Amino acid sequence: MNNQTYFVDVILPLPLKQLFTYSIPETLSKDVETGKRVIVQFGSRKIYTAIVFSIHQKAPTEYKTKDIVSILDQKPIVNDKQLKLWQWIADYYMCSVGEVFKAALPAGLKLESETNVIYNPISLENKKFNSTEKLILDFLSAKNIASINEISAALNRKDALPVIKSLLDKKAVILEEKLRENYKPKTETYIKLNDSISTESQLSKAFDSLSRAQKQVHVLMSYIKLSGSFMNKKTVDVKKTGLIEDSKSNSGIVKSLIEKNILAEYDKTVSRLNDSQEEQSKIKDLSDVQQIAHDEIKEQFTEKPIVLLHGVTSSGKTEIYIHLINEQLEKGKQVLYLLPEIALTAQIINRLKSVFGNRVGIYHSKFSDSERVEVYKNILEPSNSLKYDIILGVRSSLFLPYSNLGLIIVDEEHENTYKQYDPAPRYNARDSAAVLARMHNAKVLLGTATPSIESYFNAKAGKYGLVRLNTRFQNIQLPENQLVDILRAKKKKEMKSLFSPVLLDSIKESLAMGEQVILFQNRRGFAPYIECDMCGWIPQCTNCDVSLTYHRHKNELICHYCGYSIRSPKTCKACGNTAVQTRGFGTEKIEEEIKIFFSDIKVARMDLDSTRSKNAYHNIISNFETGKIDILIGTQMVSKGLDFDNVSLVGIMNADNMLNYPDFRAFERSYQLIAQVSGRAGRKNKQGKVIIQTGNPAHPILQFVLDNKFEEMYTSQLLERKNFKYPPFYKLIKISVRHKKQETVNQASHILGVNLRKVFGKRILGPEPPIISRVQNYYIQSIILKVERERSFQKAKQLLGDQITNLVTMDNFKSVHISIDVDPV
Repeated sequence: MNNQTYFVDVILPLPLKQLFTYSIPETLSKDVETGKRVIVQFGSRKIYTAIVFSIHQKAPTEYKTKDIVSILDQKPIVNDKQLKLWQWIADYYMCSVGEVFKAALPAGLKLESETNVIYNPISLENKKFNSTEKLILDFLSAKNIASINEISAALNRKDALPVIKSLLDKKAVILEEKLRENYKPKTETYIKLNDSISTESQLSKAFDSLSRAQKQVHVLMSYIKLSGSFMNKKTVDVKKTGLIEDSKSNSGIVKSLIEKNILAEYDKTVSRLNDSQEEQSKIKDLSDVQQIAHDEIKEQFTEKPIVLLHGVTSSGKTEIYIHLINEQLEKGKQVLYLLPEIALTAQIINRLKSVFGNRVGIYHSKFSDSERVEVYKNILEPSNSLKYDIILGVRSSLFLPYSNLGLIIVDEEHENTYKQYDPAPRYNARDSAAVLARMHNAKVLLGTATPSIESYFNAKAGKYGLVRLNTRFQNIQLPENQLVDILRAKKKKEMKSLFSPVLLDSIKESLAMGEQVILFQNRRGFAPYIECDMCGWIPQCTNCDVSLTYHRHKNELICHYCGYSIRSPKTCKACGNTAVQTRGFGTEKIEEEIKIFFSDIKVARMDLDSTRSKNAYHNIISNFETGKIDILIGTQMVSKGLDFDNVSLVGIMNADNMLNYPDFRAFERSYQLIAQVSGRAGRKNKQGKVIIQTGNPAHPILQFVLDNKFEEMYTSQLLERKNFKYPPFYKLIKISVRHKKQETVNQASHILGVNLRKVFGKRILGPEPPIISRVQNYYIQSIILKVERERSFQKAKQLLGDQITNLVTMDNFKSVHISIDVDPV
């Protein structure tokens, strides 16, 4: 750059719509590039990591610019295509690009500002302090400086901030902002010969000096063997742990050799990623039916950028994916393989790695932040030993720094977990994948046995290509579906706890033949709530308008919305009665009850509670695959594309709670979920069986499932959507108004609703409270905007944004929180 003043527009990780301009000091002018991280001061105190968005010479007129403090990167860590994707997501989903930045980069790449509290003893004289203030001052007098989190933890207080503010007013403490780096490279200790030993004669003298220390001689000999030193071959690095293990010694003996200047130790930065070479198998040949589908997909890709592969469960879609991936790799392209659930990665990673080895990288939230940083950096700049050409991940893997994408596979494209709910950006990874692919001139393959109505509509309308795969691999029959009327069974007193006689007999039959069983209930916990038999009292969350769910293994009542929990009461808190009973059932109760009938079999549960650790999914799935588990009980996690050879029976414990959910997608989702979980039965060697327990066996959706009639379900739902103005004929935007005072949220939502009706007329529904009308002490009102497909959606969003801005700038409503969900699912 020349001597003229240059400026940068930067993206801050904040929910603010605009970019912010900073000046570039002359000392940093040569190093600034778009996509690099810079440190900037925002406001009077806060320090942030920002991303350089653009470089220019136009000074802002509204405020005086500050200099950027420093540049963190030698090369950009965000490329132009990523910045374009961030902009598109911010624009389409009505959020700030700063919110996208916060979601897109692993936390380890964002240095965070941390407030430290500094002890100020000079100002303590002649001032009175309460007991809590004295505790904090005593704590600080010993440490002199501590973070707010450290103080809160030390005093066992959830929030020490009000007390610290009081001390700040009394000038007893001073606040200081410091940057905290979240990512630290992993290091391991290695051993080498001391620099004084460079010849064989010097090594010989070292051995002579150890004539009376045979254990040290043994360690030194072990090092020579492992490293290859003086053995006419390339010397290799030796880990300290490896040396101790090989020589069957201990760290004390190694330390003695270091103190004698024979060995030396040093730290070396190592990767957290597995770069070992795995044995690769040959790609399997496709069956005739699979080959036809594969060829049709490639033909459709010549005309359309997006193709929907509608293949029944167990039709071998994954093998087709593998062939398409291999063709992209041969062209030198990258492939993104999106999955809706972390649970699915456990099985599919094994299948992909068996073919592509360590060219497959994994990216999801169960990885530590440091591991995610290293995956990100590997895609940005591959190492000599490791290069990820295929990324297997959940929705967040959309934001990785791809440079040459050729194909994006969206498996189980119908799943609502591709949609981010809270916080913003509330993006749909399936839809955003299409935009990312367009930026790379890549193709998108949507795969599922039960397409979403929107995707199937687009395919039938010619917007997407459509390829069908109607037969299972090796012509295995689809499972036999059977509906069981549990209301009738209850009237006849045939039910045994949660199980109909038909389901229990089928379980006995499967277990007797050495086969496995899956039981599905889309509700975790032991029971949805407990109730007093005498007065009807039901424990409620103190923060949310929802009953507490009973978890037997913790003996706690837990709110699934905010995490609030209490010990399960032995008596009614309203009348004192001891007859407090559980109502309904979740996966925990099924697990307990099934053991009463089958005490000698091995049972496992797969739900959010049992899979919180990093390897929990893998362990449960691996144990089920290898026959260490006889019955697997699970929520919707067990419905998504898992492949088990020996499952002959699937039991759906209660189909009605899905069908009766008050949502326009309830019937579509119920069909998808039941059909998907049914597909786990009879996967390889025989026809499976599916028992569906319901109180309404005549329900049209259950009849469609019974006969595998997807087209009929689609047609019936499409007619309803058209009549009642829902997607795919209309686009939806959901506006949620939140505040801690119910009166304020009612007033704000009413005014917003009135103003929106002036603009959009009958396209506005609400405001009205949602099913759960208070969450985390915030009262909620919802408004829905429906926009015809043929109308300008961009214009509608602009008009909506104007009305929201008008509302939140009113004095009475500046503290009101408004969230916007575009294309809610």
